[in-house]
Amino acid sequence: MPRMKEEAPDTHRTMQVVNHIRALIENGTLQPGDKIPPEREFARTLKISRASLRTGLGYLAAMGVMKVRHGVGTFVADGPAEFGKASLSMMGALHGFQSWQMFEARIILESNLAALAAERGKEEHHTALAEEVAEIFASIDNPADFLIHDVLFHRIVSQASGNPILAALMETITSSMYDKRRRTVERAIDMRESAGMHREIFRAIRARKPLEARRLMEQHLRMAQAAQGMERPTARKAAKAVAPAKGFEADLESTPP
Repeated sequence: MPRMKEEAPDTHRTMQVVNHIRALIENGTLQPGDKIPPEREFARTLKISRASLRTGLGYLAAMGVMKVRHGVGTFVADGPAEFGKASLSMMGALHGFQSWQMFEARIILESNLAALAAERGKEEHHTALAEEVAEIFASIDNPADFLIHDVLFHRIVSQASGNPILAALMETITSSMYDKRRRTVERAIDMRESAGMHREIFRAIRARKPLEARRLMEQHLRMAQAAQGMERPTARKAAKAVAPAKGFEADLESTPP
């Protein structure tokens, strides 16, 4: 039997995984809490590499559709899936939402969620946050994995707030942010600093210091906004420098921000 070609994960194969799982959910084959097939078997079914499958599952985990339990497997998240609903990212495309507007919304919402998490978070939230901080540090050299654990960290903070309405609002923003950021995360220049900020936010939440948690979350988001603002000019400058030899300038210039 010929070996499967080990292609690099890309948007097309990511969406192939997403659409396949969406179909299984919509036709009732997969139910909330169900475990998906083993990685090797699933990749063979889709005729893609395991690396591409992992990227697609990571996307779904960051969007809240799947839950990865280390050493156990990947499961459909409990609760209704968000497929088929108008997303904030689509609304943004229609109405021209700006990056600064997204960060402004996040700063207002997430800084207060961090404060509530410090007041109301349970031990299970602290444990989950500690695990994500460890994964964030372990992923510093892998931007795509770093982003997934970054998103999961912020999701747990919102859940620890004890307010499901605010957590649902944050989920909408997080999903939109991830969908856009995953296209540009390879340009990230501040991952080690960002990892340190996540650790400090976690410590403030665990120590039940709401004012400190609020301050650190706002600081983290403002730093992230400033860092992302510096990425695009740098990437474009590098693209122009290599364009005559490599022919990549058009591709880089057309990449969504």
